[in-house]
Amino acid sequence: MLDADIARRRWHASQRLTAGLLAIWFFVTFGTAFYARELGGRVGGWPFSFWVAAQGAPLVYVVLTWAYARLAHRLDDSFGATQDD
Repeated sequence: MLDADIARRRWHASQRLTAGLLAIWFFVTFGTAFYARELGGRVGGWPFSFWVAAQGAPLVYVVLTWAYARLAHRLDDSFGATQDD
């Protein structure tokens, strides 16, 4: 019974991690698109909103991928679910 409880707690922790990172992804994806016209100014002759969408968002996605991998590994370590290679 203890193993089932640990697996359930690990699953819920994994779901919380995924939901949190997806919330950040949603805000970056739809927030920048929704507020892009309100971001004034120009950078290198292009509107600042273009730079946020074309450069900033993909950087955030890379950081989110890195953060998920790191946090998921820590989560697995905390529940003793890592594999030794």
